[in-house]
Amino acid sequence: MSRVHNFSAGPAALPTAVLERAREEMLDYAGTGMSVMEMSHRSRAFIDIAERAEADLIELLAIPDDYQVLFLQGGATTQFAMVPMNLLNGAARADYVNTGSWSGKAIKEAGRFCEVNVAASSETTNFDRIPAYSEWSLSADAAYLHICSNETIGGVQFHDLPDGVQCPLVADMSSDILSRPIDVSRYGLIYAGAQKNIGPAGLTVVIIRRDLIGRAGSGVPSMLDYAVHAEAGSMSNTPPTYAWYLAGLVFDWLKGQGGLAGISEVNERKAAKLYGAIDASNFYTSPVAVENRSRMNVPFTLPDPEMDVEFLAQAEARGLTNLKGHRSVGGMRASIYNAVPEDAVDALVGFMAEFENERA
Repeated sequence: MSRVHNFSAGPAALPTAVLERAREEMLDYAGTGMSVMEMSHRSRAFIDIAERAEADLIELLAIPDDYQVLFLQGGATTQFAMVPMNLLNGAARADYVNTGSWSGKAIKEAGRFCEVNVAASSETTNFDRIPAYSEWSLSADAAYLHICSNETIGGVQFHDLPDGVQCPLVADMSSDILSRPIDVSRYGLIYAGAQKNIGPAGLTVVIIRRDLIGRAGSGVPSMLDYAVHAEAGSMSNTPPTYAWYLAGLVFDWLKGQGGLAGISEVNERKAAKLYGAIDASNFYTSPVAVENRSRMNVPFTLPDPEMDVEFLAQAEARGLTNLKGHRSVGGMRASIYNAVPEDAVDALVGFMAEFENERA
């Protein structure tokens, strides 16, 4: 068997050690004589798995006691609706910052439930940056402020947060959660689809300040009410048990990497190598403002789009996979999440230099 270097934006690479452990436990988890996939979510064995995963996530992110962790289904896209359904609390307006495709989708969905004030947008510059905080126009009566901390498609990432935000700050962290330490207390709610840095598709993590739970209106369906899930310990219905189990293995693996401080050092080094290769070249170009470049998703372009097919074919032949940029922007994109090893980035940088030498 030969494993490739997987630069997929999601579902994305998982740590090899996690996959190997899951393989070992596939048929018989902890002497139960069954796979986790076959296990009742009400069983003591699975409850232990769930509680350990939650405790490890709380440890990794240093989540304060006044926050609740939820393990839900529906992907981050469902959160585009659940956030306004649960946080408007009678307010008519919410603030959103538009920094790319996923911000735009969240804005469109929120518009079904309230007036959306687009407090800042980089659309006029093709979403190549985070708008300067001095340009933001926040509402005095907004129920919350929503950002996407890392735009998976455009490769734009928040590296700091604005000061003086009066309402709860909500962040879609689907593509950079657990990649670096953060101060959870600065957020009212964080949500993230699992399939990039947490585990396989099918699981969504929500971290919500407890005082924001229980605000959903009477017309909100029970399965879209954070209070219902919080009261039931994320088990008001059958949760995505195997994805939850694998997420727990990833959390344990991260602790072994030195936690978020340790993995952040590796991620910074990987990104520096790849951006360094792009910036040192007269062949490759990064479309993102330097100060807002993502350490997770690195888009780049070649001098002639007609070269893209050949670049991708040669990369694939070398085991460098899933480098094609999103259909909405074109070019290339290397997603270098936590589980993408540094030698994969080294291999990509080496190939890029060879391709440039051949075609420049």
